[in-house]
Amino acid sequence: MATALVVSTSVPAHPEKEKCETIIQKVMSPETYIKHPLQNKWALWFFKNDKSKTWQANLRLISKFDTVEDFWALYNHIQLSSNLMSGCDYSLFKDGIEPMWEDGRNRRGGRWLITLSKQQRRADLDRFWLETLLCLVGEAFDDHSDDVCGAVINVRAKGDKIAIWTTDYENKDAITHIGRVYKERLGVPPKVIIGYQSHADTATKSGSSTKNKFVA
Repeated sequence: MATALVVSTSVPAHPEKEKCETIIQKVMSPETYIKHPLQNKWALWFFKNDKSKTWQANLRLISKFDTVEDFWALYNHIQLSSNLMSGCDYSLFKDGIEPMWEDGRNRRGGRWLITLSKQQRRADLDRFWLETLLCLVGEAFDDHSDDVCGAVINVRAKGDKIAIWTTDYENKDAITHIGRVYKERLGVPPKVIIGYQSHADTATKSGSSTKNKFVA
């Protein structure tokens, strides 16, 4: 009687193959894709000064994000502030607040203002702006973070400016706390004074003549 030849279709497991499959399973696991949510949703705006258009027409929304990972993906994708053309702005504001004085959350507010010399653009501008963004998305101002509306960077030929906007210029406790923390985070020397100005004053006077309501 002939003996039937049985061919096994199973392949013996290989230790390295099992190891690779385990790694793939870990990489593809849903937990890997869990992002770290921020306390607030934020919107990044860009302004380019085209004199043939209205101010609002020159302002456009770039993107919104509400996780740590999406913040870094956006930041690493856009142009550094120091490389922008003169007359351009970036603005980062909580979702629902537009980067303009007329917005309801900004109307009675003001700003902590950092003014940089032309020589500081390469040395400090990008570092200061990134630290400003991290202060915002990281809620660095503790219980007073709710008073923060957003931040603006103005790239200008005469000198650049960075400002954190708050919602109420009469809220002295919140404003002074925010200014103190912000100054520390930027590493501004104690002897260097930064000022807080109300939007109402800034709107009716030139920047050089606007008086500081508070200093830090």
